[in-house]
Amino acid sequence: MSTPKPAPLAWTALASLDEAAFCARLGPVVEHSPWVARQAWAARPFAHWQALHEAMARVIHGAGEARQLALLRSHPELAGQEARAGTMTADSQSEQGRLGLLALDATTVQRIETLNRRYRERFGFPFIVALRLHDSLASVLQAGEMRLTNDDRTERHHALQQVCEVMRGRLSQAVTPDLPSPSSATTLAGNLS
Repeated sequence: MSTPKPAPLAWTALASLDEAAFCARLGPVVEHSPWVARQAWAARPFAHWQALHEAMARVIHGAGEARQLALLRSHPELAGQEARAGTMTADSQSEQGRLGLLALDATTVQRIETLNRRYRERFGFPFIVALRLHDSLASVLQAGEMRLTNDDRTERHHALQQVCEVMRGRLSQAVTPDLPSPSSATTLAGNLS
């Protein structure tokens, strides 16, 4: 039986976390890469939720090439071996399950396996896509085919962007985004009129 996911942490409670608690809470938002949260800790205090996401994204994009490749290679393939073995993280399982990637017919499995193999052979890491940004499996497959035409540098950047988008979705489930303060809401309303 898996451990239930904790309720999202209130934004105001984030500032009270020590480094160990911060890393324990936010380490899992980047697949098998708790070092991202550990390094982002140094950017505190975060003015708002977006600043937290941006700090973590800067850590990812600022890492050396070897560390970036290790991060990319730590992600599971779509409907791949980890999915079949049931060894994906709970987040990956939920994300892949939403589009039916955990219960596919043989023809679709073959198509995804071919895409996964071609992509890994071409770039050296799994095809990573923020599934929450897609409404259908067809859209995901189309994105994969299009990304196979990228050069190595472009695709590595694109894959890291997708990791950051996956992280954005997971982060929004881990920490409740901050609400605008009453004074900024009043200013915003004044600017719109």
